Amino acid sequence: MESRTIIEKYRKNMMARRIVTILAVTLSALIQAFVIQTFIRPSHLLSGGFTGIAILIDNVASLFGRNFSTSLGMLALNIPVAIMCSRSISVRFTFYSMLQVALASFFLAVCRFEPMFDDVMLNVIFGGFLNGIGIAVALRGHASTGGMDFIALYVSNKTGRSIWEYVFGVNVVILCIFGLIFGWIYAGYSILFQFISTRTISTFHHRFERVTLQITTLQAEEVIKEYVAHFRHGISCVEAVGGYSHKKMYLLHTVVSSYEAPDVAALMRAVDPHIIINVLKTENFYGRFYQAPMG
Repeated sequence: MESRTIIEKYRKNMMARRIVTILAVTLSALIQAFVIQTFIRPSHLLSGGFTGIAILIDNVASLFGRNFSTSLGMLALNIPVAIMCSRSISVRFTFYSMLQVALASFFLAVCRFEPMFDDVMLNVIFGGFLNGIGIAVALRGHASTGGMDFIALYVSNKTGRSIWEYVFGVNVVILCIFGLIFGWIYAGYSILFQFISTRTISTFHHRFERVTLQITTLQAEEVIKEYVAHFRHGISCVEAVGGYSHKKMYLLHTVVSSYEAPDVAALMRAVDPHIIINVLKTENFYGRFYQAPMG
């Protein structure tokens, strides 16, 4: 198969991924607006991150008879951080993340969702879970909900490991300030809300996990050539004989990020439609490993 045809197929797969990203960003923004109006505001809770800061500023302004738009505050707080982190994370990732923030602000301004529960604990549990799902949907779609996500992903790209637990710690500090002003009972519920949200993100977001790809193909040279051209990971190759067909074939091994695995598989299947790829979870990895930037 010609290299140009392979690249065209790969680009089509990347275009499909961009469409998925836009859908994920839109769904994430809608979930975020829904959580704020249905669970957070009725129970006087405070979410974490820049959204929480915007809500906190609005609450403080209300004490003085003023009004601070939460939707506009979300945009104003995110733009400077997005500009600072765009080079280290990637411009494309930053763009889709800011699109999520803009859509969340838009949905928050135009949509009207009614409260579901009168019980504060139910709002905390369901709201925290859905808030985490909303963030995880954006992350799985190769974007984010901005704010603290930018900072978390910037540091994670530098260290190669997830730091959502530290983000939770920063959010607790914000919530303690909230407690000092508006009462500790609401701060306590908000911390529990944030804990559930953080645990949900950690459950569904596995970008920094690594997987081993065990590949069987008859076109090893072509597969390796395209793989090395598109991904910055090493790959090994050994000759083998099919137990059933008795044909000469090749076994390839490589280790990639779990987020790269679908793209790697798509590229290799474009080269060899009959390729067999077995994805194995990698518990420990020793040696140098290239962590692709977000986006």
